Amino acid sequence: MGQTVKILCTICARAGSKGVANKNLRQINSKPLIVYSIEQALATKLFDQIVVSSDSAEIRDVSLANGATFAVERPTEMASDTAPKLPAIRHCVETAEKRFGEFDVIIDLDATSPLRHPADIVGALDMLKSTNADNVITGTPAHRSPYFNLVETDRNGIVHLSKPPQITIDRRQDSPQCFDMNASIYVWRRSALYAGTTLFMNNTRLFVMPRERSFDIDSQADFELVEWMMTKGAK
Repeated sequence: MGQTVKILCTICARAGSKGVANKNLRQINSKPLIVYSIEQALATKLFDQIVVSSDSAEIRDVSLANGATFAVERPTEMASDTAPKLPAIRHCVETAEKRFGEFDVIIDLDATSPLRHPADIVGALDMLKSTNADNVITGTPAHRSPYFNLVETDRNGIVHLSKPPQITIDRRQDSPQCFDMNASIYVWRRSALYAGTTLFMNNTRLFVMPRERSFDIDSQADFELVEWMMTKGAK
């Protein structure tokens, strides 16, 4: 990748939320939640455009007032509780490209992950470049292991390890390393974004983030925990 690569930041933030009402506009440390992602994108100085997609006019207005360069009206059918995110990202990209031309790389930032650092965004992009990956997702070391203490029950109610190892593992630390996807950053080459319906491509890579920067706000308890962490300077 050369210096002429065009990079787009997308931030998709719908109005509805079952876990925390209107969470993307809710104040956290006197700032709307969505503003943290916009400010992180600006701080990287990576992006040709920072585009917010939302079904909410208020979210779009707040985003434009706080540094987003363009706002896309997200179709209602892409903004329900059950709607997958990938079509919304593609719609955002397609709409932005009608105005700004085609981009080479798309980086999507989840609006509910305010604890990420700008360096995490830069690091994920660097991984895409250095490994020639199709795309990069982010995660953090898993608290539970499918080889040791993550279990399933079968149709008869019998419990077993989710992924039985070939040899007995006596300590979780000795099991193969596993990661929780933290839904914070997604990086695609444009061709990969449109190549299929799944995140996992032939050459998908994982950028590892520490647990303290991997919290995703999905409930009131999550919101209060993240707010406490930011207030205490744990960021």
